[in-house]
Amino acid sequence: MGAITFDISLAFYFFAMLFAVLDLSKSTKTFPKLMLISAFIGFGFQTVYIFYEGFSLGHVPFVNPHEATSFFAWCIFLLFFILEYRYKVGLLGAFITPMAFLLMFVSFLLPSELKPLSPVLRSQWLGVHTVFAFLANAAFAMAAGVGFMYLVQEHYVKSKRLGGLFSRLPSLHVLDEINYRLVTVGFPLFTVAIISGSIWADNAWGSYISWDPRQIWALVTWLIFGIVLHARLQRGWRGKRAAALSILGFLTIIGAFAGLALLQKGQHVFL
Repeated sequence: MGAITFDISLAFYFFAMLFAVLDLSKSTKTFPKLMLISAFIGFGFQTVYIFYEGFSLGHVPFVNPHEATSFFAWCIFLLFFILEYRYKVGLLGAFITPMAFLLMFVSFLLPSELKPLSPVLRSQWLGVHTVFAFLANAAFAMAAGVGFMYLVQEHYVKSKRLGGLFSRLPSLHVLDEINYRLVTVGFPLFTVAIISGSIWADNAWGSYISWDPRQIWALVTWLIFGIVLHARLQRGWRGKRAAALSILGFLTIIGAFAGLALLQKGQHVFL
């Protein structure tokens, strides 16, 4: 059942991405609805998959690269639905669904063999640390997507091409506000993830910080988004610079996630 629900969710996510891209090239009322319906159905099947795997395994189902990549995509879609409900951001799906589908496709390609949990992972901190980390990373991913939308819209404004996508994208002010909200949500979540991970590391290895490569990248990511918030609140940074920093911060997450976790470097072999 687990494999079937995963495959079905992957198929519906593909259709969601397809409808989102079609909406980007041709504005109709049909494509956005089909995108949302497909994404929601895929999200439903993936939710069933996650709960089924969790009950079957007896622990949270994101302790290997296959599971972690899939759960990352699930968190992105969760925040996407919340953002769509709150702001009705039109073309946001065209910037978010390809990213989430790519994560699901990578998860599909990765081996999904079940292995017993190592003693280190048999901890109450496993669920706390990883859930907060993935939700924070999803918020940062959304902030990067919105930041990219901001840069596209700014390009139209500067070039004075006020037709086409310009009329369908939210205003620069709205995009900047959404980017800020996502960072203010993601940063405290990521802070909790780092604190809980440090406590877990102390319980497991006798040290709050072991300078594991993943820990170093996590600190770099935390500092970047901390700079984003500081620059906004204390220096009044808005718009292009904040959007660019959000994208840079998310690239550090991808570097840590793909370059370290999937290559099995360090002690963070599951994140």
